[in-house]
Amino acid sequence: MSLALECRKIKRTGLTAAFLGGELLASAVPVLNMAYRPELYLHREASPVNVLLGAGWQMMVMLNVLLIVTGACALYHMEYADNAILKMCSLPVKESGLFFGKAFLIAGLSAVFLLMEAVSVAGCAVRWFGTGREVCGEVLRNLGFSLLLLLPAILLALLIASVCKNMWIALGVGVIGVLIATMIPAGQFAASLFPFALPFRTLSGLEQETIRGYVTAGAAETAAISVLEIILLRVRRAFQ
Repeated sequence: MSLALECRKIKRTGLTAAFLGGELLASAVPVLNMAYRPELYLHREASPVNVLLGAGWQMMVMLNVLLIVTGACALYHMEYADNAILKMCSLPVKESGLFFGKAFLIAGLSAVFLLMEAVSVAGCAVRWFGTGREVCGEVLRNLGFSLLLLLPAILLALLIASVCKNMWIALGVGVIGVLIATMIPAGQFAASLFPFALPFRTLSGLEQETIRGYVTAGAAETAAISVLEIILLRVRRAFQ
């Protein structure tokens, strides 16, 4: 019910067009890299997927997370405008249901744009590296890993947007979080567990133990942020 409601409400915004435009830009990153600088990548010893992700993944993920932050702010701005959220609370709809409906909506959009990026990377691997169908398995593994690590960032962006009635404050906090994430070194495992930093990790060069650590951290942060949001909503309701 909440997801269907969010899908109807999103028609009032340009969010779908913004996500599509942002994802076309992100998907173009590996294509442009290979079209204009192929000599930098064609002779590397790593697998084609790792080469392509190493060359453009940081920029692609930054666009992804910024889209998520912007989308979360836009979705909650609709609720706070003209006290619409108070009217929604008078209906038989839980406020936590609104939150998770928005989370499922953004997660669905995120899955679509990650798939677009995966198709772009696979296409570049076939076009410039001459690989075959074997590249699909590696791309899909990276896709699943990236989607799991993106969930904490989605929930954190929505939590910030749900707490801040002023959209610009929520947007500013989210953008600062993304900028902090870009400055965290990849080798710092503990620091890279920051929710906005997790999506910047890829399977390239990671040992199985490290991969399990990231997967466990992503699942734990997803659960922790969900519980924290429910607690915050109950506390806010008690003081309203």
